[in-house]
Amino acid sequence: MTSSSRGPEGSPLRRFLDERLGLSALRDLIGHKQVPVHRHSFWYYWGGMALFLFLVQVATGILLLLYYRPGPTEAWESVQFIVTRVRWGWLVRSLHSISANLLMLVVLVHLGSVFFLRAYRRPRELTWVTGLGLFFLFITFGFSGYLLPWNELAFFATSVGTEIPRAIPVVGDFLVRLVRGGPEVTGATLSRFYGLHVAILPALTTVALGIHLALVQKHGMSVPGGVREKGPPMPFLPNFLLRDLIGWFAALAVLITIIVLAPTAPFGALFPFDALFDPKHLLELGEKADPFASAPVGIKPEWYFLFMFETLKALPADVAGLEGELVGVLAFGVGALALFLVPFLDRGASGLPPSRFSRLAGGALALFGLAMCALATWSMAHAGRWLGAAAGVAGAAWILGALLLECRRPPGSASRLVPAFGWLVVAFLVGMTVVGRLS
Repeated sequence: MTSSSRGPEGSPLRRFLDERLGLSALRDLIGHKQVPVHRHSFWYYWGGMALFLFLVQVATGILLLLYYRPGPTEAWESVQFIVTRVRWGWLVRSLHSISANLLMLVVLVHLGSVFFLRAYRRPRELTWVTGLGLFFLFITFGFSGYLLPWNELAFFATSVGTEIPRAIPVVGDFLVRLVRGGPEVTGATLSRFYGLHVAILPALTTVALGIHLALVQKHGMSVPGGVREKGPPMPFLPNFLLRDLIGWFAALAVLITIIVLAPTAPFGALFPFDALFDPKHLLELGEKADPFASAPVGIKPEWYFLFMFETLKALPADVAGLEGELVGVLAFGVGALALFLVPFLDRGASGLPPSRFSRLAGGALALFGLAMCALATWSMAHAGRWLGAAAGVAGAAWILGALLLECRRPPGSASRLVPAFGWLVVAFLVGMTVVGRLS
């Protein structure tokens, strides 16, 4: 009998699985995968960190489902039972709540690095599209899961958030009733959000994540244009995977540190997390929702919705004969569509000379996001709107200067965009640390 007819070597179980699942082909595929090594390789690890935090969400969410009961008369009581009576229940809920916010932060960093390093260039357009789709799915996860504890703050924040589609002509009222399950936020809304959070979104995310990872595997890691590699590529297994695991442990360490210190740490001690989201607020259950009670003073959505909240609040009641809120909602829709089309709008992504429009559009998007996030963040830190506006203008000027220098950069020279944004992030972190300590 020849060696080829004997089949794969190893134990009978290994041969059985290999013949039916093709594990040897998967091992060969992973064994041949390589990762480029250059001065921007640091950004490659953020995608794996996002995957790790998503797995934390899945594991802790399944554990919470064992005790959670959806319903206006049982939801709050079941969460209280989890955190007070179930062994390690408080830890599981804390991990689920804080890791959700860290996941959003890591995904934003990952998307930002892909955007500014132009890793969406041909043939990775669909990798960008599926990654952005995952980002919006995670946002929907956060919005739907926020209501599930059925506490006072979540109830009124959901009432405000689900009211926004009403500004859309013709279909606005229908969309509000579709989301809420009626004219108001009730138990029907809780049931719909529960089904969305534990069934529909996980199914969609599984499909999108599978396609995204398959595309990353097929096309490999993108090397930024004009960047010189430092040497031969790094094998994915075990070199890059071990480095990726270090990032996972670092994320877990940050997660546990926040959970342990947040209940007693003063404001500013856990910067930048208590400047973006208040961990102490997330860990506390609060009062049970009462639809007949008055809304809490100064109610605001989660930090990743603050730029929308601040924009809609800043718009006048009438803009060119249209309702200001409608203009804001339409602008957000157009902005989301433009993000999906970035690889196709940027001519440089297909190998052609980059157009000025794509650079200006990307710069304008960065300016707007930075200004709104600064305004919302500083208002959260109680430092006053003027400080947030001043920081937004200063950051916008910094980015505009970096873009102008980039346009005048001689061919073949190193890009100034990434260092400029790096120093801007450092300045933002230092400034927010000072504000957090003084608040």
